[in-house]
Amino acid sequence: MAEPIKKVTIIGSGPAGYTAAIYAARANLEPVMFTGGPAVEDPARVPGGQLMITTDVENYPGFPEAVTGPELMDRFQKQAERFGTVVHVENVVEVDLSSRPFLVKGETHSCRTQTLIIATGASAKWLDVPGEDRFKNRGVSACATCDGAFFKNQEVLVVGGGDTAMEEALYLSKICSKVTILHRRESLRASKIMQERALQNPRIDFVWNTVVEEVHGDERGMKAVRVKNLKSGEVSSVEAGGLFVAIGHSPTTDLFHGKLEFQANGYIRTKPGSTYTNVPGVFACGDVQDHYYRQAITAAGTGCMAAIDAERWMLEQGE
Repeated sequence: MAEPIKKVTIIGSGPAGYTAAIYAARANLEPVMFTGGPAVEDPARVPGGQLMITTDVENYPGFPEAVTGPELMDRFQKQAERFGTVVHVENVVEVDLSSRPFLVKGETHSCRTQTLIIATGASAKWLDVPGEDRFKNRGVSACATCDGAFFKNQEVLVVGGGDTAMEEALYLSKICSKVTILHRRESLRASKIMQERALQNPRIDFVWNTVVEEVHGDERGMKAVRVKNLKSGEVSSVEAGGLFVAIGHSPTTDLFHGKLEFQANGYIRTKPGSTYTNVPGVFACGDVQDHYYRQAITAAGTGCMAAIDAERWMLEQGE
């Protein structure tokens, strides 16, 4: 007997995916979710997304005493399952969007679905230097708005030369005593206005033609980084309480290349003000389509939008 066609299938399990599941389940759409599976090489892509490598989350509404990233995602999952979401803890290996119902093929489960919600997220690009993994969440971060408050009145480093790095540095300059930007070139790639703001900020210094080679610390956390000047070859140590890596993010979109339209920066393109992609019945939410805000709360908001968009779209189709 053929497997019943699902109404809504969700790929991804961060705040966007789980919120979409909660709203879809409460609308009696009986959603199925593929959370993704553990990935040894990229801990940010375990079920729950980037929040799984975030210690204290202090800016998510409703948690005045803060909550750990894993605990918050556990609550999201329990809430989604409470309303009937079927959760498969595995990766999706293939999707066929050429005709409806769409085919979603996981490692052990497969289904056909009337609508698809993509919430596969993005992950920060890292330096891949010794000590970086060891001190993640203990001095090394990729999100100033997430972790900056932990470095109040401390000296911190930011690595990068684009808009993201300038945004991180400007944000940190309001909290930290000093921010030093390390950039491998002698000119910035950031937009002119962002460059001007950073260069004119008295709390921000720049070290040019310099790369991080290693992160040092002890059991209490990061203490310093070893850096190298690419022009002189000089190696030195820079003490700092925190290191913010701001060299960009990579959306998790491998499954959808050649099947959906993308923005120039590699993120999935959605219709402004909605989660509609260029394929009718396919919706995208969270960091996989948002390169600007990249916050748990904004991802959750677009997850809600995706579930409502999917429900209304099916009603329009008479389904």
